[in-house]
Amino acid sequence: MTAPLTPPHRPSSDDHHDWQKPPAGGGSDGPLGPHGSHWAPSKAEQESDLGADLRRAGLVLALVTVSGALLGLLWLWLAPRVPLVSDNTAVFLADSEGEEAIGADGTFVLLGLAFGVVSAALVFWFNRRGGILLTVGLALGSVLGPVLAWQLGTRLGPTDDVVAHAREVGKGVIFDAPLELHAKGALLAWGLAAMAVYLGVTAVFGPREFEGEWGTYGGWGSPEAPASGAGGPSPLPSEPVSGGPGPGSSAPPPLPPAGE
Repeated sequence: MTAPLTPPHRPSSDDHHDWQKPPAGGGSDGPLGPHGSHWAPSKAEQESDLGADLRRAGLVLALVTVSGALLGLLWLWLAPRVPLVSDNTAVFLADSEGEEAIGADGTFVLLGLAFGVVSAALVFWFNRRGGILLTVGLALGSVLGPVLAWQLGTRLGPTDDVVAHAREVGKGVIFDAPLELHAKGALLAWGLAAMAVYLGVTAVFGPREFEGEWGTYGGWGSPEAPASGAGGPSPLPSEPVSGGPGPGSSAPPPLPPAGE
C-alpha cells in the first residue's frame, strides 16, 4: 500500500476569497468605503441625501394639504342640498324620504378617493426614488387635506343657524340645510386611497437596488491563479508510471531463491 501524499502547503480559507477584498486605496468609487460585501455611501453623502429627502417630504406635505381646499370647493359645488321648510313654529324636512344627507357624505368619499389616487400618482411621477420620508409626507398630507376640505366646505356653505335662516326666508319657503359631514370616517378615504396606490405603484414600477454580481461588483476582479511559490497550493504528483514504483512508495521484498 502507498502512503497518502500531503501537499506541502495547505492554503487558508481567506486565500480563496480574494475577490471579497476591496481594491487598494478604496477603489474607483472615491469616498465610498466597504460595508460588508457591498459599498456604502460616506457620512457626508448620507446627510446630503437625508436633507434632500426632508425637503421633498415637506413639499409633498404642503402641496397635498393645500389641495384639500380644492376638494372642499368641489364638495360644496357637487354635494346635494337638504331642503328644509318652516311653519313659523318649527323647521321640517321638505322631503322626509330624501337621501340628500347621505349623498353629501358619499360625494365627499368619492372625491376623497379620486384625490387620493391623483395625489399618489403625481408624487410617484415626480419622485420615483421614493423613500420612507416621502411616504410619511404623503400620508400626513392625505390626513390634513380632507380636514381642510371639510372645514372649508361647511364654512362656505349655508349657515348653520337654521332658526335664523328660517325666520329670514319666511313661512313655507324652502331653504337649504347647512352642509354637514355626518360620517367622519369619510375623512380617511383620501389617505387610504393614496397609500394603497402609492405603495402599489412603488412596488411594481419603483427603482430596484442593484446588488451586483459576485466578483465584479465595485470594481473587484475575479481571483487570479497564484503564482508558483506565492503561497498557492502545489499540484499533486502525477500517477506512478506503469510497472515501476511511484514516488514515496516502497518496493516489494525480493522473492527467496528456489529450493530454500
